[in-house]
Amino acid sequence: MRLGEAKTPDGTRLYAIGDVHGCDAMLAAAHDAIAADLATRAVADYRIIHIGDYVDRGPASAGVIERLAQLTASDGHVICLCGNHDAMMLDFLADPVGGGPLWLMNGGDATLRSYGVETRTWHGSNRDLADLGGRLLAALPAHHRAFLKGLAYSVRFGDFFFCHAGIRPGVPLDAQSHEDLIWIRDEFLWDGRDFGVVVVHGHTPAPRPEVRPNRINVDTGAVYGGTLTVLALEGTDYRFL
Repeated sequence: MRLGEAKTPDGTRLYAIGDVHGCDAMLAAAHDAIAADLATRAVADYRIIHIGDYVDRGPASAGVIERLAQLTASDGHVICLCGNHDAMMLDFLADPVGGGPLWLMNGGDATLRSYGVETRTWHGSNRDLADLGGRLLAALPAHHRAFLKGLAYSVRFGDFFFCHAGIRPGVPLDAQSHEDLIWIRDEFLWDGRDFGVVVVHGHTPAPRPEVRPNRINVDTGAVYGGTLTVLALEGTDYRFL
């Protein structure tokens, strides 16, 4: 199945939003753009699919999680998938000593600050990591943790398969590992074969959306000064808001 042949379910428009990384104002603008698009282009049904990485690096991870937790609780059209940064945050919450170093090296300190947890006291010791973990648990609203723990790893609509990072070529879609779905890069990005679906993903920032016959990358580096991309799919057509 190649782009141009792949179809959404009849009467359904799919929106996919790229990696947010704490850029809450951009996320709000993306949802405003989708609302405007729906108002001017009527459709029988739709879904808004966020492809993960809501936290880290940007200034407002707590605000992003609050916005998405509220949306998923109130609007059945909104779907949120897990990204590797979201998984790292969960790993830190479960085991601050084991999960802390990797998360903090990848922008977790910005997420901690967004919850009012100061990181200047962290000097790399296990005691410091345990202290940070305890303070984040105390500051984190219960519905934020429930939101993160409830994230799906993939979703399929018609001929389009959505996940954070990509798929492992040659492995059936229903047998993909969670690790590959949120971490894979080169083995997927450089593979030109027909996957049987068109994969919509993020994870690997690009200056503009990458459109290939077998995949569409919507991570355009919002947190690095780029845009927060919104892809719209309907029938066999695609466009960007």
